[in-house]
Amino acid sequence: MSQIVFAAISPHPPLILPSVGTEHDRLQVKSTIDSLEKLGERLRKKNPDSIIISSPHPDWGFEVPLFFLAKDFKGEVKKYLMGMEEPASYFQEGKRIYGELERDKKYALIASGDMSHVLKEEGPYGFHEQGPAFDKALIDYLKEKNVAAILKLDERFPEAAECGLRSFAFMLGIIEAFCGEEPRKNWTTEVLSYEGTFGVGYLAAEIKII
Repeated sequence: MSQIVFAAISPHPPLILPSVGTEHDRLQVKSTIDSLEKLGERLRKKNPDSIIISSPHPDWGFEVPLFFLAKDFKGEVKKYLMGMEEPASYFQEGKRIYGELERDKKYALIASGDMSHVLKEEGPYGFHEQGPAFDKALIDYLKEKNVAAILKLDERFPEAAECGLRSFAFMLGIIEAFCGEEPRKNWTTEVLSYEGTFGVGYLAAEIKII
């Protein structure tokens, strides 16, 4: 069967790239950068044959996570771009994609996406109370493995201005399909960091399959 050996959630702001952000910018989100570098080390140790990455945006949505997590990766990278359908549809799409993976190969998953963009008045879209509430709920539900609640978050918090939920749902669909084929397998979430320095939530987390 296809093996999922690594899975992570990665933010994708261009300013964390050395070629884009200033040193001052990067120092303000040092926890995020440190966490992504740590996730990159963990991915390399798993030595996957292929990386599956999902993102709501082209370009930096793929480029930023791959820079930190798979800079020197020589294997195959499959790029999946999310649209605006309901999160549950991407969860099902992830399950379908798992069924199409090559047998006896090791895969790493990267779910690229930022959290709410309305965490601060000085942020890109100002402040809305649903922003912090959305981010907290998503992190709590990931820790609780409450996938059903995660897939309904856009209905509960329609003004949260998030961009990563569908990407995360896609990854969770692949993980659920993998774990379902192996009843002894399960998963848990380790949050390495969460920051909202610039009014946008940056979550770096590993979904550990046990």
